[in-house]
Amino acid sequence: MTADLARPPRHRRGRIRLFTAAACAVAMAVAGVTVAGTAHAEADRTLTSNLTGTHNGYYFSFWKDSGNASMTLRADGRYTSSWDRSTNNWVGGKGWATGSRRTVSYSGTYNPGNNNTYLALYGWTRNPLIEYYVVENFGSYNPSSGAQRMGTVTTDGGTYDILRSQRVNAPSIDGNQTFYQFWSVRQQKRSSGTITTANHFDAWARAGLNLGTNHAYQVMATEGYQSSGSSDITVREGSGGSPGNPSSPPPNNSNCNATLSAGEQFGDRFNLNVAVSGTSTWTVTLNLNGGQSVQNSWNAAVSGTSGAVTARPNGNGNNFGVTIMANNNWTWPTITCRAG
Repeated sequence: MTADLARPPRHRRGRIRLFTAAACAVAMAVAGVTVAGTAHAEADRTLTSNLTGTHNGYYFSFWKDSGNASMTLRADGRYTSSWDRSTNNWVGGKGWATGSRRTVSYSGTYNPGNNNTYLALYGWTRNPLIEYYVVENFGSYNPSSGAQRMGTVTTDGGTYDILRSQRVNAPSIDGNQTFYQFWSVRQQKRSSGTITTANHFDAWARAGLNLGTNHAYQVMATEGYQSSGSSDITVREGSGGSPGNPSSPPPNNSNCNATLSAGEQFGDRFNLNVAVSGTSTWTVTLNLNGGQSVQNSWNAAVSGTSGAVTARPNGNGNNFGVTIMANNNWTWPTITCRAG
């Protein structure tokens, strides 16, 4: 199968290379695939040509357009991959045939080097057609570059930038279509952890980004574009420690989630709205950028005016807002949240 693949923005200003390979992979015939049972363990299986299916109870997808990329399906939710610069574009991973608001744990090693490659929880919905990503790690190219920033969400021990972009007449699970892509891009890169998918779905919805009602697949994917690298990833459903390291405690702030969204903007200041979930007793910290200061706040007890500004409940619920004097710096502050 051939496809007109998008190029990364380093080649075309203002465009984003956004896992289009996976869209092509899904365009292959996958109807009727069901999750296999695990009555017996399946042997390791190395893929070097395009294929989707199930292995040891997990859905998998593998696609490349050329070169020496390969993916080996191993026990349970584990897969390994490697690729070199003979490969123009490839993507693959293990997960589930139907996406949901599940909690996903993953662990392993990911070696992007100084290359254009991503590690992300990746999926699709229909009605409307949406392609979505929770990016945990990446190489030389940040996929948030050039996308429309919609806010942030703090969850699972880190802060993610929320973004939206659009693909026009591009490959999708339903052939060439025009559709939106929703992004959560982790500011603190990692290759093992827990992803509370519902927190991202809810944060997107609060920012006006609504997924479709019909979920297609959801996999923990590795992608490489005109690059070289490798990964060894194990994925499973549930939390309480990463796969392969069950004794790891969850992050201290994993039960406190804070999402930033845009308010009004004026000539010298801008408003931000903050939505907190997961707990009714919280401390939110906004780390303002150089020269910025808090000029006003509402629905929370806010301490400080510059640098690290903290907010706590004041009896007006879990949603509050601030007005920030920009001082010619319009970058949003980073945000963290902890319970108590």
